[in-house]
Amino acid sequence: MTKPECKEIFEKLSEYLDRQLPPDMCDQIDAHIGACPPCVQFVESLRKTMELCKDLKEEEKPAPLRHHALSNLRSAYQKFSRERNAEKGVLKNGSEA
Repeated sequence: MTKPECKEIFEKLSEYLDRQLPPDMCDQIDAHIGACPPCVQFVESLRKTMELCKDLKEEEKPAPLRHHALSNLRSAYQKFSRERNAEKGVLKNGSEA
């Protein structure tokens, strides 16, 4: 399997952080994150959020995300992806700058 890209990392983060993926996949994700500063920031932010949520009592936990919250999360991920691609010098058409 080739080294996962940021989008693949994003899709598997929950399982990765819970160590529910096969060890070889976790190793590949570890390697990617170690070489990708934007992913490091994103993973650390998610870890902190998960840790804070673990401390909440059941009655303090928020209701499931509504449509606009999911939309905001998707927008944030797309912005993250655009910024990462800009750092790599990748243009919209896929050619390098």
